[in-house]
Amino acid sequence: MSKAATKRPTESVKPSSPPLLPADSEDSQLSLRLKQYLKPEDIEQVWAAYRFSAAAHEGQMRKSGEPYISHPVAVAGILAELHLDTPTLVAALLHDVVEDTGTTKQQISKLFGKQVAELVDGLSKLDRIEFQSATQAQAENFRKMLLAMSQDVRVILVKLADRLHNMNTLEVMAPEKRRRIARETLEIYAPIANRLGLNAIFQELEDLSFKHLYPMRYRVLAKAVKAARGNRKEVVGKILEAIKQRLQDAHIEADVTGREKHLYSIYKKISGKAGSFSQIYDIYGFRIIVKDLPTCYLALGTLHGLYKPIPGKFKDYIAIPKANGYQSLHTTLFGPFGTPIEVQLRSREMHNIAEAGVASHWLYKITDAHLTALQQQTHQWLQRLLDIQSESSDSLEFLEHFKVDLFPDEVYVFTPKGKIMALSKGATGVDFAYAVHTAIGNRCVAVKINHELAPLRTELHNGDHVEIITAVHAKPNPAWLNYVVSGKARAHIRHFLKSMQSTESAHLGGRLLNQALRALHADPAAIDESHWQKLMRDYGVNSKEEILTDIGLGKRLNVMVAHQLLAMAGGTTERGAKLTGKVLDRITIRGTEGMAVQFAQCCRPIPGDPILGFINKDKGLVIHTHDCPAIRKFRLDPDKWLDVEWDPETKRLFKVNLKLAAANQPGMLAKIAAAIADAGSNIDNVSMEESDDSVYTNMHFTVQVENRVHLAALMRGLRKIPDVVRINRVKGSGSEQRAQ
Repeated sequence: MSKAATKRPTESVKPSSPPLLPADSEDSQLSLRLKQYLKPEDIEQVWAAYRFSAAAHEGQMRKSGEPYISHPVAVAGILAELHLDTPTLVAALLHDVVEDTGTTKQQISKLFGKQVAELVDGLSKLDRIEFQSATQAQAENFRKMLLAMSQDVRVILVKLADRLHNMNTLEVMAPEKRRRIARETLEIYAPIANRLGLNAIFQELEDLSFKHLYPMRYRVLAKAVKAARGNRKEVVGKILEAIKQRLQDAHIEADVTGREKHLYSIYKKISGKAGSFSQIYDIYGFRIIVKDLPTCYLALGTLHGLYKPIPGKFKDYIAIPKANGYQSLHTTLFGPFGTPIEVQLRSREMHNIAEAGVASHWLYKITDAHLTALQQQTHQWLQRLLDIQSESSDSLEFLEHFKVDLFPDEVYVFTPKGKIMALSKGATGVDFAYAVHTAIGNRCVAVKINHELAPLRTELHNGDHVEIITAVHAKPNPAWLNYVVSGKARAHIRHFLKSMQSTESAHLGGRLLNQALRALHADPAAIDESHWQKLMRDYGVNSKEEILTDIGLGKRLNVMVAHQLLAMAGGTTERGAKLTGKVLDRITIRGTEGMAVQFAQCCRPIPGDPILGFINKDKGLVIHTHDCPAIRKFRLDPDKWLDVEWDPETKRLFKVNLKLAAANQPGMLAKIAAAIADAGSNIDNVSMEESDDSVYTNMHFTVQVENRVHLAALMRGLRKIPDVVRINRVKGSGSEQRAQ
């Protein structure tokens, strides 16, 4: 927001009585709200912060033309409605002074205490740090704010109130900026409000984002809802009276209200079902609030006696609360004229938490078990943020993982000990393993779902009993990233893989560098620590391992690094400055190098195949067969490839592609699978071409073998099956795929 001027406040601002304010001003409304629940001495502290902020922002104006102080006052007013404590209100009034004026954190700490200073610091952007892009700066701001939130949830409460007021006054911004802020609100702030149980703020943020992102759709839908409200008013009134009467007849005291769904919720339902507004009958719902938990179930039975329930549309969030602490019974009934009626039933305490979430602690002074559980769940979520942050290498990655963790839909499963765990919708066995403990996730090899073995990628469903099987030497698989949905699992897997790749690439880089040094007739042992220190300074890196990792990943040429090290050591070379891979000794491939050495998927080389190695930037050393169609264009450029050879003692199985033509008859696949097993091989994948009523069909297998000798024995065994008419090893991919 633009400011007309800035003024550095001084520490000489002294508390005095609140200034006289117009009766209809924001400040006057704030004053009324404060008097509802704060002590006089606390109110005086809030007004001291108000005067300090007014002095700091003097001369600054909002885009709308209002004095800038109107914004922090409005933010404090929103928080006062939630009955937030004095330090939070003071921080709300001061939340922009560090960012937008010359005020320092130390000044705030001296005048208003360390607690307020920490809250304000958590809310301040990182404007004084230079970033490579606006996106990176935004991500780092989120990271700082969310980490501050993990220490004190009041940081995000102030930020949500700040965003809510900004969204309410967004019309003065340029259209492009409006859309950017609205999208950010929809993707980040509204889900956070939902995750913390702040239902009213969540719905308002969604509707305001919808209004600014899709103004035409918003206006059309708002007009349609307004028309429907009039058309259905009589029906809704009759249903409301019928429910009240039936509960009264059953001697159940209850507050019954009709509620209209917020616009963005209706829009999501329409766009999700690709239907029209006329097909959405449940824009109205009913809420029944009773005195206690047992009465919720009693009222539910009474309602089911009034209108028939729709099968599969009942949800018990009392027995299994949502992760944000929300508790209610949800049921959908067949109402008059076949209109579906959505009903929520909850106790008064449940209603308080449903509306205010973590803010219930301040608003209602609740200390019961429900809120205690909510606080524990919120604390666990915030701790998860810290875990994700520690495993994320940069701010953009952290923000990506955090967004994943904000999905509101959840699935509830049971641990072997009967504990209920809430996971993101679409969660798999791997997500569950990491939710239990990071070590369990890193070591998992299989999962039992409802006491039966299942693949780790199996999606979990409500009520599943889940047990993880681990192995001491197991480690995360890169393929897991294709199907995990939780931010925690994704962050831990990426962190592990990056650590492994770095270690393995550094080892490979060391081998490549030693190879280059020997080709230059230099002894690698002659390079001492002082030479490495000078090279590290020249490259601007912190360790020798970084240079070796870059060599292993193909980001630096081993020959160039070797030349520079020898120059620092005072050595000379007989072959001059330019050396190609042809001059170098061969590198032996063991098959156990890990991610630093990759075997090309197009030709799937196995021990015994003549091979070539290509240094691919970011992928490291990629191994192809010498006749792989995919590398034809590189064969003419010797600088692109390295001579490599197999170590005689390889210790792993390798995948190879086979294509078989066999008789199209029952039991054929079983015969082939049995022959593969008899040869000591394993089937990794199998597919068949669609039959055209031919006598023969083509089958594609990916099998695991030790080497070419093992593969030859396997193919001989398959040829002995009478109905197998042809078998070939397949190399290449797509249009380049060919049979050998």
